[in-house]
Amino acid sequence: MSTRLVLLGPPGAGKGTQAARLAERFGVPTISTGDIFRANIKGGTPLGRTVQEYTSRGALVPDSVTNDMVRDRLAQDDVTEGFLLDGYPRNVAQVGELDAILADSGLALDLAVEITADSDIVAERLLKRAQIEGRDDDTEDVIRHRLDIYAQETAPIARVYAERGLLVQVDGIGDVDVVTERLVAAIGATSGH
Repeated sequence: MSTRLVLLGPPGAGKGTQAARLAERFGVPTISTGDIFRANIKGGTPLGRTVQEYTSRGALVPDSVTNDMVRDRLAQDDVTEGFLLDGYPRNVAQVGELDAILADSGLALDLAVEITADSDIVAERLLKRAQIEGRDDDTEDVIRHRLDIYAQETAPIARVYAERGLLVQVDGIGDVDVVTERLVAAIGATSGH
């Protein structure tokens, strides 16, 4: 049985960690747009150069570039049994694009899983991480701004999936293993795994 998931969650909610664990548990690849961008930049590919043109000047990569990249990635053989998308869709327009990409292959999304987390706890977590990693630019103001942007952009995505009956929300605060088990239980309960 295939598992096609979208993972949503604010910065600092442990999404990357949980994405890797869920992918392993369900035997599907994690498709992280951030990882694909970084790999292409490192590899000096045409896509990487395009992405770098935007990121080097602090601009967001346009949807058209991201959409093409996701379309290309979802056409690869290792996603026939499913996938876990992390970082895409980022806005409502990309939700429509993902629908179209999947429909072209006769597929549909199984579930959108939102890891929820109290913004104060997440901000504290990100500040700690910034100190440990020496990220001086990650001030509380910057972190709060990132969380605000996430809330503005992602709330409408969550709403779209909720209206379709495809959204499940899981509390992301707590021990990593406990959160993983919550996620697995929520996904299993709704997808019949």
